[in-house]
Amino acid sequence: MKKIAISPSVMCADLVNLENSIKELEAIGVDSLHIDLIDGLFSPSMPLGIDTVKKLRKITNMEFDVHIMSMNNELFINEMLDIGAESITFHYESSFHTDRLINLVKRSGAKVGVALNPATSLSVLDYILPQCDSILLMLINPGFATDKGEKQVSYADKKVKDLSELIRKNNLDVKIQVDGRVSLETIPKLVSAGADSLVVGSTSLFIPGNTISENKKLLDISISEGLKGGNFNG
Repeated sequence: MKKIAISPSVMCADLVNLENSIKELEAIGVDSLHIDLIDGLFSPSMPLGIDTVKKLRKITNMEFDVHIMSMNNELFINEMLDIGAESITFHYESSFHTDRLINLVKRSGAKVGVALNPATSLSVLDYILPQCDSILLMLINPGFATDKGEKQVSYADKKVKDLSELIRKNNLDVKIQVDGRVSLETIPKLVSAGADSLVVGSTSLFIPGNTISENKKLLDISISEGLKGGNFNG
């Protein structure tokens, strides 16, 4: 059966007791840490700094799944390569030379992903999709996660399905990651539509009132429901 990767969003963890939170995540066996780096310009938020990521690298061997939301992608890419991030994703919308940045990451041996805002068309991937290891689809506008009233875009499932069909049509090995209100309620449809990797936060793995372990069990149930509803081979 297809394996769905789980990438917990660090900014949804207890930032005051971050080391303890990381140890909890290690204990439940998640796949990687999703690290959002936001410069305050691309989006009105700045939850984690580069020095914090450097300190994280010293306390865990978990893979770093870095999502850069910046107007200066090259700066953050080079910093994350120096730290040893295993996967680096940057936004198409803030990149003048997307192909060059893809090659910068790939030459280092790290995996590379390109992120798309909700309203950005999949057509921008026409020439770069074969070069990517993953595509991150934002299902809410990035940086506004603290706005509890913002809902996942109405076309979330369709966009995932359309990208999945595009990848299959071109016989590519490119993973689809989804981010933004990836909740226990929305996960079954996203997985069924073709999502391979889930960025999980306050509406799934970090639901208040439950332990991480309790939420992980609920998360696994939601993923299983999605896998039953999808058409997967392996």
